[in-house]
Amino acid sequence: MSEKNVPDLKKIILKKDGVLEVPNFPIIPFIEGDGIGPDVWRAAVRVIDASIQKAYQGERKISWLEVLAGKKAFDTCGQWLPDETIAAFKKYLVGIKGPLTTPVGGGIRSLNVAIRKALDLYVCMRPVKYYPGVPSPVKNPEKVDMVIFRENTEDIYTGIEFEEGSAENKRFKALLEEHFPEEFAKIRFPDTAAIGLKPVSIEGTTRLVRAAIQWALDNHRKSVTLVHKGNIMKFTEGAFRNWGYDLAETEFGEYVYTQREWQKKKLDSGEAAADAEKNLALSGGKIYIKDIIADIALEQTITQPESFDVLATLNLNGDYLSDALAAQVGGVGIAPGGNINFEAGFAVFEATHGTAPIFANQNIVNPSSLILSGEMMLRYLGWNEAADFILSGLQTTIQEKTVTFDFHRLMEDAKLVKTSEFADAIIENMG
Repeated sequence: MSEKNVPDLKKIILKKDGVLEVPNFPIIPFIEGDGIGPDVWRAAVRVIDASIQKAYQGERKISWLEVLAGKKAFDTCGQWLPDETIAAFKKYLVGIKGPLTTPVGGGIRSLNVAIRKALDLYVCMRPVKYYPGVPSPVKNPEKVDMVIFRENTEDIYTGIEFEEGSAENKRFKALLEEHFPEEFAKIRFPDTAAIGLKPVSIEGTTRLVRAAIQWALDNHRKSVTLVHKGNIMKFTEGAFRNWGYDLAETEFGEYVYTQREWQKKKLDSGEAAADAEKNLALSGGKIYIKDIIADIALEQTITQPESFDVLATLNLNGDYLSDALAAQVGGVGIAPGGNINFEAGFAVFEATHGTAPIFANQNIVNPSSLILSGEMMLRYLGWNEAADFILSGLQTTIQEKTVTFDFHRLMEDAKLVKTSEFADAIIENMG
């Protein structure tokens, strides 16, 4: 569909109070993606459309607008990420995309990162929840129900690097040696060291933590955990922890209580955490804000998943945590994701897996990641009834053991179906 064919349809707009105003027939841009992208998109869009029809009986409907990125864009117009694509996402606020390949040989480091930066999508939101019947490598996957708020614009993903042997590398190290000799002395092999920078700001931290706490309040969650490596990187990751607590206590003091507040009462951190968790029911409905070292978080989200709810963290930690937690509930094939700017209203929801070109155009892969990203998108629009139909259809289909090959090989007595047939089953099972 092109824009000229739908002149009567309205755009989604962000009102002054920060709430989206969504018309009944919004235009939503989509990128089908590379590799298996077209296969999973064809399945996902049918499920999304069917859920809206079932929920609203024709009173609401999405008008899909295809925009280009990745190989299809390059083959069509010679650009990996055309300006028109970013302009469409900015104009219509909300979009969805399949997996994209990244061009080899310079230029754009990552198409996904480029889209996030162009729209300043500072939150990568990754819900991780177990659906009964999905094969899992852990004993009690049903205890996993977390939402990761990963900072999307800072940390090492800014891409500030100096390649070993390059002129830029030599100039940077010369400046470092001249002006910060003590820091330069910490480089064990300076002659052959590549260098990368890790910016972490107050603004980047506070808007991420603010979004995580507000979402936790709006969705009646119990806790927000700041995940960091501040015991080693004291002025970046440690600052993230401190600024996060500052934001929680100054802006949300009426609605939260923090582990740091307990520690100020001269309790050690273990007692503070234990007491706070034990007395959560007596806290008057306040959300508990706590923190944890990143490596311990990777351990305890496996051994004590019930202790975690919303996780707020920097870019690299969030990358590790997202995939590690997804593995507990069936892998990235069933893990949705959304990149969101809660201040401007921009949001692009996406499949979290890769393009898997060896499976492209075979109609065999699992479309659940993109389907569930569509479910996230519907909730972002406030179309919760349609989102509920997607969940009910997916859960019933999996419990009936009607699955694609990735789950079929791990389940006994399962029925193997194609990508399109899996979508058919979900639609049929929308209860």
